[in-house]
Amino acid sequence: MASPIEIDVWQGEIAELEVDALVVPANESLFMTAGAAASVKRLGGDEIERNAVDQGPTESGNAIATHAGSLAAAYIIHAVGVGHERTADRERLTAAIRAALSFAAPFQLRRFAFSLIGTEHGVFTPAEAADALLAELEGSDMMDRRLDSIVIATANASETHAVNEAIAARRAQAR
Repeated sequence: MASPIEIDVWQGEIAELEVDALVVPANESLFMTAGAAASVKRLGGDEIERNAVDQGPTESGNAIATHAGSLAAAYIIHAVGVGHERTADRERLTAAIRAALSFAAPFQLRRFAFSLIGTEHGVFTPAEAADALLAELEGSDMMDRRLDSIVIATANASETHAVNEAIAARRAQAR
């Protein structure tokens, strides 16, 4: 039996983290224009976006992987949790998170950093996005992925508070 995955919350630019893969929100066209994705592109290089766009477009609920340019991480995983129609569809959100995590085994990834997927354009609240991510991390197939740790990277104090509250609520439910 594998040990539980360590989950940490970190407030700041996800692009600064030294993990195996960064998971950032993406749109269906895979251009990196806002939030965490724009930060990754700015700090890691335009080639990350070019490589992503070359693999698209893709539908919401999917994820694609690119190399991380000049960042410390090896890969950027672009998770499309919300489509162009900006509909709050929890199934598509969790499908995108699951698709991002599916790169763990083939790429031998042990440490992920996740931005809150689905919060771009206010489609999901940070609390809803955190709850969806945590629910997926508790999923039955997580043991097969052999992950060591997840960092949930937040952009501001409000997101940090929402993530910490979601973690506390899940821990209280588990008791």
